[in-house]
Amino acid sequence: MSEMPKGFSFFRNLYPKEYLESAYVIDFESLYKEGYRGILFDIDNTLVCHDAPADERSIGLFKRLHEMGFATCLISNNKEPRVTPFAKALDTPYVYKAGKPKRRGYLEGMGRMGTDEAHTLFVGDQLFTDVWGANRAGMYSILVKPMNPKEEIQIVVKRYLEKPVLYCYLRRKKRGL
Repeated sequence: MSEMPKGFSFFRNLYPKEYLESAYVIDFESLYKEGYRGILFDIDNTLVCHDAPADERSIGLFKRLHEMGFATCLISNNKEPRVTPFAKALDTPYVYKAGKPKRRGYLEGMGRMGTDEAHTLFVGDQLFTDVWGANRAGMYSILVKPMNPKEEIQIVVKRYLEKPVLYCYLRRKKRGL
């Protein structure tokens, strides 16, 4: 009988590079200094609560990022009626029905920004779609805590499945691995 890899190493392709409280606490200035020039964002529970419109905070964040020199793009598995008005409010390109975690949506988003995987980062709230897809696309991935715990049932199920992965990730991080 083969031994399970230490620390559930098969989870590693789901691990983000960073795990933070919110998209609004990310040190974008440092990331810009490190050479990142494009940022792909998920929308729901990353920038606003599920199905909420763009608000002053999200609009202000995108204005600040654009002033810093970042290109931005939204990538969402939602349909166009959800994504288009949100993107217009933030003055940013977008990809709807992105098919995350498939690489296609991430690559399309980078194409719209004119960046590549080495100079682009992704910010989202789900491991199995957002982070896994960003990692598959070779990007720097940042996982943020969901803004609102009240979610659709299919996302609640995913959150339950994310728990052991997050546990292993946080344990490795604590041990400095």
